[in-house]
Amino acid sequence: MLEKALKKKVSSTFSNKPVYSILFIIGTCHLLNDSLQAVIPAMFPILEQSLGLTFTQLGLIAFTLNMVSSVMQPLVGMYTDKHPIPYALPIGLTSSMFGMLGLALAPNFWMILISVVFIGLGSAVFHPEGSRVAYLAAGTKRGLAQSIYQVGGNSGQALAPVITALVLVPLGQFGAIWFTLIAALAVFFLMHIAKWYAARVKEFSRSKGAQKAVKPNKNMSRAIKSALIVLIFLVFSRSWYQAAISNFYAFYAIDNYDLTIAKSQVYIFTFLAMGAVGTFLGGPLADRFGKRTVILFSLIASAPLALLLPHVGPVLAIILLAVIGVILMSSFSVTVVYAQELVPGKIGTMSGLIVGLAFGMGAIGSVALGTLIDFIGLTPTMIMISLLPLLGFLTYLLPTDEKIREWYA
Repeated sequence: MLEKALKKKVSSTFSNKPVYSILFIIGTCHLLNDSLQAVIPAMFPILEQSLGLTFTQLGLIAFTLNMVSSVMQPLVGMYTDKHPIPYALPIGLTSSMFGMLGLALAPNFWMILISVVFIGLGSAVFHPEGSRVAYLAAGTKRGLAQSIYQVGGNSGQALAPVITALVLVPLGQFGAIWFTLIAALAVFFLMHIAKWYAARVKEFSRSKGAQKAVKPNKNMSRAIKSALIVLIFLVFSRSWYQAAISNFYAFYAIDNYDLTIAKSQVYIFTFLAMGAVGTFLGGPLADRFGKRTVILFSLIASAPLALLLPHVGPVLAIILLAVIGVILMSSFSVTVVYAQELVPGKIGTMSGLIVGLAFGMGAIGSVALGTLIDFIGLTPTMIMISLLPLLGFLTYLLPTDEKIREWYA
C-alpha cells in the first residue's frame, strides 16, 4: 500500500502544494535515525558504571559521533547539490545499523568510538538528503515542511531518556542490540522514499532550469557572508546549551535532587520532548511572522528562564525545562530554512552546514563541558551555560525576510 501511494505521488506534476505523505514518511525516518543517535548519550550513565568512564571520555564519545556527522554533512550536501544520490539515504542508515551492532557488543572505550563513527557517517548522509526531500515536498510551505521533517529528529532525540529507563537500565549495554531493528525499519522506508526522490529531482531540475538565476552582487555577497557568520554564533549558543542539558543535566539532577538514573531521565525527556513540540511550532510561526522574528524570540525569550534554572527546586526545574525546550528549539528548523533562502540553489549545502554545524558545536560543547565539569563541578558549569541564550541579541544583525526576498526578486 505504501509503495502504491508513493507511485501515485511520483506521477503527479510539480506542484506548489505540500506532499504531506512524503513529509510524514521522511519525518518518521528522521525519528528512527535520531533515535539511534539518542541511544549513545542515553548510555552515558550505564557506561560510566560498567566501564568506569570519566566525564571527559563520555564527552569524547559524544564528540566523535557529532564531529563525524558535522564534518561530513556539508560535504555530502555540496556534492549532492550537483549530483543528487537518492539511494544514499538507505545506504546511510545501513551504516548506522552496523554501528548499533558494534555499540551493543563493544568491550571497551575504543570499540565504542569506532561504532559511533559508523553511526555518525549514517547521520551525515541522512540529514542533508532528508532535508532535500523535505524541500522538494514542501511546495510553498517551507517552514511547515521543514518542521515536520525536523520534529521527527527532535522526537527521536527525546526518546533517549525513555530508552535509558525502559531498555538500557534493565538490559545494560547489550540492550542496544534491539536498535538494529529500528535501523532496518528505517532502511525499508527509505528505499521507498528514494524512488519518489529520484523522480522528483528530475521534475525539480526541469522547473529550476526554466528559471533565471539571480547572481548576487558584491554588496549582497558580503551581506550573505556576514549573515552566515551570525547564524554560526546563534547555532553555537543553542547547541552548547542543548548539549549541556541533554548530556549532563541527568548527573546534575542525580547530585542535587537525590534521584536514581531512571528518575533523572524525566528531566531530560521533558526538555527534549517539549523541544520537539517547539520545533514543530516554529515552522508555521515562521511562515506567518517571519523566520528572523522566530529565531530572535527563541533565544531571547528563553534566556531569563535558563538563568533561573540552576537555582530552583526539582519540581520547578521540570516546568522550566519544558518551557525552555519549547521556546529554544522553535528556531531549529527555521534556521535551516532561513539559510536555504539566504543562499538559494544550495539546499543540501545549507542544510548540511546548519544542521551539521549544530552537531559539530554540540560535539565540541560535549568535550569542553565534560572537561569543565571534571575541573570545576556540575553546578558551576550549569550556571555558566545559562548565559548562552543571551547571544540571541546577535539576531538583530541578520537581514530581515523581506530584505532577502528583495535581493532575489
